Amino acid sequence: MRAVHGHAGKFHEDIAAARLRRGPAKPMLLDVLKERGVPVFGVGKIHDIYNGRGLDAYVTTNSNADGMEKLVEAARDRKSGLIFCNLVDFDMLFGHRKDVEGFARSLEEFDVGLESYLPLLKEHDLLMITADHGCDPDPRWPTTDHSREYVPILAYTPAKQHGLSLGVRETLADMGQTIAENFGGVIPHGKSFLNALS
Repeated sequence: MRAVHGHAGKFHEDIAAARLRRGPAKPMLLDVLKERGVPVFGVGKIHDIYNGRGLDAYVTTNSNADGMEKLVEAARDRKSGLIFCNLVDFDMLFGHRKDVEGFARSLEEFDVGLESYLPLLKEHDLLMITADHGCDPDPRWPTTDHSREYVPILAYTPAKQHGLSLGVRETLADMGQTIAENFGGVIPHGKSFLNALS
């Protein structure tokens, strides 16, 4: 499927859609993990976002609740590697629609899903939660497009008993670099914060 704009006789292709078909630049984190033999399992839109590159297997989802159920199932079934999960309802159903109450309900639903997931984490497992962009719900911000807000990075490992601030990171690639370092690899961008978690 190709995203096009315009009217009869004057259609043009969406540049973002053309880039998506080409896929992300190489090497990305999933390429590095594949080269290192690290199994990667995608939950949700991960296969679509990365054009299947670097994934050993994946499942699609129909909601955040379904995504959390499949994440729990994957954690039970897989003893090593990366489980990469995308919960699209936050973005598609609530963020871009500026539905603050719906977003809040979705966060509460996510919290319930975490109750089943967290006990499955082993001492040296690492859970990272983030967003790829912000959608400002303020009615004074007239657009539903991505805003320039910072996004959260929540990192948790059962091995670390005390919380700490990771500070304001320069790039979301810091998460990718942290994952790469965890599996003995390196990606071209970002600064790992793995040492802060040990």
